[in-house]
Amino acid sequence: MSHHLLKGKRGIIFGALNNLSIAWKVAEKAVEESANITLTNTPVAVRMGDVSQLGEQLNCEVIPADATDLEDLEMVFAKSMEILGGPIDFVLHSIGMSPNVRKKRPYDDLDYNLLNQTLDISAVSFHKMIQTAKKMDAISEGGSIIALSYVAAQRTLFGYNDMADAKAMLESIARSFGYIYGREKNVRINTISQSPTMTTAGSGIKGFDGLMDFSNRMAPLGNATADECADYCIVMFSDLTKKVTMQNLFHDGGFSSMGMSLRAMDQYNKSFDQYRDEQGKIVYG
Repeated sequence: MSHHLLKGKRGIIFGALNNLSIAWKVAEKAVEESANITLTNTPVAVRMGDVSQLGEQLNCEVIPADATDLEDLEMVFAKSMEILGGPIDFVLHSIGMSPNVRKKRPYDDLDYNLLNQTLDISAVSFHKMIQTAKKMDAISEGGSIIALSYVAAQRTLFGYNDMADAKAMLESIARSFGYIYGREKNVRINTISQSPTMTTAGSGIKGFDGLMDFSNRMAPLGNATADECADYCIVMFSDLTKKVTMQNLFHDGGFSSMGMSLRAMDQYNKSFDQYRDEQGKIVYG
């Protein structure tokens, strides 16, 4: 049911690829809440993914662009303002990729050229996006910018690799630019730290199924879904959150505040069954 929370607002959604993407869900929810939007992703992603289908479904323009390229970003904002008829009220940055993860390079044997790509795509692109928008005065007074993050920015999680460094940088950019843009234009910049979600990017992380199961057992409310994350983004884009800025907002069912849950402890204890002797004592070998 629509509450028309974004009525009259204009937005740009970066990163929708297919119906597993959180950005895809955010785009659907934004239009449902009466926003007018444009969609953008890399030219390769537009050709290989389903974003053109989403554009047709939502009756919105798809703008192929590389978010790491300043000229492309200028084009995205200029074209979006032209299409939508004015300055932009909200932007979603849902971009992340690690070539090291894709090539299965462990954290203690990174290819540094690939690390530079990880940081540029997954974090520096956020800075480039905001800087470009600010220089063009493309974001309206009181606008809202959101990037999607993950708890690995604060805690070490097996298999997340150099993406953890990228997420830490992403959150720092939100704070640093949030001060400047907030002071000058009342623009809010926040990150949302989402539960592990089975997106195309997430599925490439080693042990991701186990990570999702573990976090679901740990979180008192269970993992947050992509649809639920989209709902949260809509609230952050709306006028209901005018004074929320420079925050990393955990949207993970409570996982980030947990030490150990009963469900996780129960599964942990069961894992020892194969190592118990006839008396039931654990034999570590």
